Amino acid sequence: MIHPATAQDLADIHHLISDLFRWPQTAEEWEPYKLTEEQLQFFQENGYLANVKMLDEDQIEVLKNELSSLMEPEHPGHHYFYEFHSNESSDPNQVLFHALGAWRISPGFHDVLWNPAFVMAASQLLGNRAVRFWHDQLFCKPAQHGGVVAWHQDYSYWTRTTPMAHLTCWTGLDDADQQNGCLYYVPGSHRWGLLDKPELAGDMNGINRYLTETQKAQFKPVPIELKKGYSAFHHPLTLHGSYENRTSRPRRAFVLNAFADGVQSNSNDILLEGVPAIPKDHPMEGKFFPLLFNPQTYQTT
Repeated sequence: MIHPATAQDLADIHHLISDLFRWPQTAEEWEPYKLTEEQLQFFQENGYLANVKMLDEDQIEVLKNELSSLMEPEHPGHHYFYEFHSNESSDPNQVLFHALGAWRISPGFHDVLWNPAFVMAASQLLGNRAVRFWHDQLFCKPAQHGGVVAWHQDYSYWTRTTPMAHLTCWTGLDDADQQNGCLYYVPGSHRWGLLDKPELAGDMNGINRYLTETQKAQFKPVPIELKKGYSAFHHPLTLHGSYENRTSRPRRAFVLNAFADGVQSNSNDILLEGVPAIPKDHPMEGKFFPLLFNPQTYQTT
């Protein structure tokens, strides 16, 4: 085994390092990756957009293989994870693997940050602004005993950065449906304001104590069933969660979290474990928060 001290921190590299994706060079080459006006309007009205193709079969297989390796606690790059939870749940019968920081460790999960389909959609959904990386997440629900992700808003965990100009992209490495624990969104909940944050792998009914009677009446989740390689984007205030996996199929996915260039630190404390603190009111930038895409560079707006 490679000694951990020799594993390279891929956060030092802010461009593609493999042949998994090809970076477009002209405005014309960026065109196929653009969302339609109908998709953008749907996102504005509902707070999410699903069924955006992100990966082909070969890319999925590469990432599955890397994920299998990354899930092993003895992986030589394990110390680069910001967080690593073999089971985020306290119940061994409700397993939710959750880790942050894969982009620092393996080439494929590094390069998905610079996937043209991701950065173009992210820029458009953020109002055609330049996009910076916030952090990534791996979420895995094993077959038979996969746990839940409780109802929550992402920004309730991110108030250490401001203003709120954030975006989340969830991509499945397996087909996700209601039986194996797909995402659910509450349409329109991005207009409810910021709610208290729950325990991430906690009680699915816990959200009720945070909602007004009006919000409870409007709480009508919709399942987001996706084929592997397809993504769902959501607003930082959109309520979302996912139920158990009791099927014979795993439900593996990764999440890319981004924000518009110009977002600042809202704390003098460390923002991610192992990452040097960014002083309050200073811009989020540097090694760990790279600029992924600037639409003005290619005049794509």
